[in-house]
Amino acid sequence: MDTLYQSVHSLGNELSGILSSTLARLVVAAILGGIIGLERQLRHKPAGLRTNMFICFGSAMFTVLSRQLAGTEADSARIAAQIIPGIGFIGAGSILHSRGSVTGLTTAATLFVVASVGMAAGGGLYLTACFATAIILVALALLGRLERTFALRTILTTYEVSGHNVDSMLREVNRILDEQKLTMQSVHLASSDPDFRIVFALDCEREEQSVFSLRLHESNVFASVNTLGTTERE
Repeated sequence: MDTLYQSVHSLGNELSGILSSTLARLVVAAILGGIIGLERQLRHKPAGLRTNMFICFGSAMFTVLSRQLAGTEADSARIAAQIIPGIGFIGAGSILHSRGSVTGLTTAATLFVVASVGMAAGGGLYLTACFATAIILVALALLGRLERTFALRTILTTYEVSGHNVDSMLREVNRILDEQKLTMQSVHLASSDPDFRIVFALDCEREEQSVFSLRLHESNVFASVNTLGTTERE
């Protein structure tokens, strides 16, 4: 009877240890993913708090399950390895291609490294997971600020100019672009009685955008010059 009691007690202690270790890994993954996601949320990025938290938590969950459900060490590695193409698929969905321009690369890369943080936490590598989270936050916050300070990021701005003569407006826009060695994108022509409108996009640095906008407003060819929208590249 004593032997049976000791066996049950030992099994209970072992199960309690496994359960507490598993829960701790999942909780750490959720917290680290949430911290990164909060930074993204505050910057109004598409992949925010919940997305990054779920990806980090899910990666940790799959890592834990692969160890507990797999029969051998090789099977364990094989199951966890499927996280990488899965996250790659999600990251590809966050990258947008539009008329020769690309956005969302930083978001896709963030999702990829967040998954690695989840795998590290799921594997019990807490120090590695925390260190990686710190590096990610520094890269997103500090380096992003330096890029804005030194105007290293390009900006996609959509302009609308109107006038009485389409040919004259096109020549004037191309002249200003040639002076700054820039190229316009997604040109659209429309007529609105009595004027014609040209809508086009320009992808360049902030300082170049300012000079180009000033040249448009200084020109006498256009009846009006409007900025329809601005998107900062990641």
